Amino acid sequence: MANFVIVGAGECGARAAFALREKGFDGAITLIGSEVHLPYERPPLSKDALVAGAGPKLVADAARYAEARIDVLTGRTVLEIDRAVRRIFFDDGAALPYDKLLLAIGARPRAFPGTRHGGRIAALRSHDDAARIRTHLVEGSHVAILGGGFIGLELAASARTLGATVTLVEGLPRVLSRGVPAEIAAIVANRHAAEGVEILCGAKVAGVEELPGEVCITLEGGRIVSANLLVVGIGAVPNTELAEAAGLAVENGIAVDGLLRTSDPDIFAAGDCTSYPLPLYGDRRIRLESWRNAQEQGQLAAANMLGGAEAHSAVPWFWSDQYDMTLQIAGLADGAAKTVRREVGEGAFILFHLDAEGRLIAASGIGPGNVVARDIRLAEMLIAARVHPDPAELAAPETKLKKLLAA
Repeated sequence: MANFVIVGAGECGARAAFALREKGFDGAITLIGSEVHLPYERPPLSKDALVAGAGPKLVADAARYAEARIDVLTGRTVLEIDRAVRRIFFDDGAALPYDKLLLAIGARPRAFPGTRHGGRIAALRSHDDAARIRTHLVEGSHVAILGGGFIGLELAASARTLGATVTLVEGLPRVLSRGVPAEIAAIVANRHAAEGVEILCGAKVAGVEELPGEVCITLEGGRIVSANLLVVGIGAVPNTELAEAAGLAVENGIAVDGLLRTSDPDIFAAGDCTSYPLPLYGDRRIRLESWRNAQEQGQLAAANMLGGAEAHSAVPWFWSDQYDMTLQIAGLADGAAKTVRREVGEGAFILFHLDAEGRLIAASGIGPGNVVARDIRLAEMLIAARVHPDPAELAAPETKLKKLLAA
């Protein structure tokens, strides 16, 4: 009986395990995670897990894994892959053979140089991280956040909702510098300022010192920000050490081809830990840290582990909820030569990004609730179809995007 092993029990690994069964695989499936929890979704960690103290939002409960005959090993760490004999080895010396192996081992928060996560310095990656951070998000506490990306801003919104004072430090000239247009980033920053968040852009950190009862962040120029907790949100580092030690190719993540195969045909990789070529953008190699990408790649890896030959072609998609605002982005806007703005009502708008030849390569929207969701979904389909739309039609609210898609 064939034995498929999945290392990494997050969204990606869990979706892959269930997809193997859905596609008819009848062999053994072992899903291995280093956390003690069953696989859970990570987007709620900066939202419901902080604001409401909600428990992990499980991908599936234990009964579903048992019904699907998926053996879930939690709290286990894999230290080595022996490709010659197709075995993995755990930190306790135990071994497990595999016929096909999927690495869905994700990424970890980048630490600020000279610090470690613990005590009054935290990062947000796991449910246990969220539970620890939440103890500081109370009226009268002061939380400092290092990094003005999605995680930092979502955490700031949750902290203000709970009454904590928030100072956010961003080293670059604006928040959301990676992948979000300045026009939209400005709206986000202004909303945070209106909610009482102090945002310091262009602020370089000279040092961090943890003291009894507080943590002090010294900025270049001499200002000291004293807080009860510092949350570091300056990006993530793909977990590639296991793959590197096994001699697999690594390039800003575990390097895979369009089918999500590594340089070893019996080992696949998917999710936050991988870099892969994207045909829509000239086979440019990218790495995404995204909930939907983890789902999609988990399912695709399962199909290709079973002998499929479907290449990854999905349009990148991101979203962020902050206060009552939702920001959604489809595609990759860097490289755009022209941007067209479309008003969609209720103060919401979408920016369509076209390349030098007039092809739609991305769309970025912001507004209350889900106002932009439908049009961003249609824009995603237009991007996948490689259309060259008339900019005037994109800008006109009365022009239905479905019409452009049909054309």
